[in-house]
Amino acid sequence: MTANARSGRVIAAHGRHFLVDDGESVTECVTRGKKGGVACGDRVRFSLTHPGSGVIEEVEPRFNLLYRSDEFRTKLIAANVDQVLVVVAAVPLFREELLIRCLVACEAAGIPARIVLNKTDLPQTATLADYLKAYEALGYIVRKVSALGDLGSLEADLKGKTSVLAGASGMGKSSLLNRLVPEAHAAVGEISQALDAGRHTTTHARLYPLANGGALIDSPGMQEFGLKHLNPHELMAAFPEIRARLGQCRFHNCRHLKEPGCAVLAAAEGGDILPSRLRAYHSLLKEQKAPL
Repeated sequence: MTANARSGRVIAAHGRHFLVDDGESVTECVTRGKKGGVACGDRVRFSLTHPGSGVIEEVEPRFNLLYRSDEFRTKLIAANVDQVLVVVAAVPLFREELLIRCLVACEAAGIPARIVLNKTDLPQTATLADYLKAYEALGYIVRKVSALGDLGSLEADLKGKTSVLAGASGMGKSSLLNRLVPEAHAAVGEISQALDAGRHTTTHARLYPLANGGALIDSPGMQEFGLKHLNPHELMAAFPEIRARLGQCRFHNCRHLKEPGCAVLAAAEGGDILPSRLRAYHSLLKEQKAPL
């Protein structure tokens, strides 16, 4: 590391290009060679190569990291955050599997998560709000908002914290961002009626300071959320309803698939666990292809 290296916070990450704010100016940085592994929100040490340009020398230790992974690559979302706000909506389509995977990733990373139910101005939202009471029973706060209405409750949630906006395309993240951070000027994408999905409008993670303190990281809209990095034990621990029944099954190494005397399966049969969440757990377990 060079002697003139300085410290800063990554406020934008796009591929191998990053914007780093050192409190006095913003520098466009790259990493050396093919080295990656830098996320929006990271604290880094960097050196100037030219005025306004630099190279990241070191990523300082993180206290958490939100990321997704599949068989081929790992995608870093944000680091050093206080909470994740998973934005959902009834229109164009509520993708519960994606919500579950986002929440599991947060649980595994030790990051508190809240569900933001957007578009409460639409009549279709009432049914989804009722369904999400099951998530409130699991301990998740569900904040009901409309990008067209009063966002006071959401602004109170964000005050003094570094938060991440996450969720599928078309859920209204950009509209919420434009209300919360007017200077962001995020593009609001049109909803593709043919595909019943939102068009991607955010292509990289970007951190915005908030007027009432704290910061908001806007992440790209996603259609999938791989969790290849989690082993079966970590998956079980990331589902509150499974974690709560740890040690209650007949077999100590129960995977909650079809074993006799399984407390999780019994709870599901009794209506105490959402079938959709149990299916998601089974799907994730199958993807791991790893023994307990």
